[in-house]
Amino acid sequence: MKYVFPTDQTTRYRFPTHTNLLVMDRAEATASESFITVMEPGEAPPLHVHHDTEQVFFVLSGQGRLITGEDELDQGAIVPGDLVRIPPGTWHKVPCVGDEPLRYLVVDVFPGGRPTAEPTWESHVRVVCEGNGWDFDAVKR
Repeated sequence: MKYVFPTDQTTRYRFPTHTNLLVMDRAEATASESFITVMEPGEAPPLHVHHDTEQVFFVLSGQGRLITGEDELDQGAIVPGDLVRIPPGTWHKVPCVGDEPLRYLVVDVFPGGRPTAEPTWESHVRVVCEGNGWDFDAVKR
């Protein structure tokens, strides 16, 4: 059983809107996964929702804004040291609004245990790519 996951040994996934650095695959845990999200100035993932996941973000560097709800309510700035909680079923996105990259550690928690439809990080990324019209092979490089 693995207990320590070095953040300098990640797998990089470069989406058209942001980068995720996989730290701990959901396949290596019972009910969680972890990655670092990096957005360059002006980048933002699309507004999206996770029905089976609670997300917790810890902002490492840069500046962003938390946007929630289908009507895209601005919840304010997020800065280094902030902890953000996104409950399951909450539409959200976090654009990078500063002059430097926004980096935050994400811990996804699956209240019902590891999703059976997407039991690995890669299976999840394939679904995300398909839903957004992105080429999986271009994302995983």
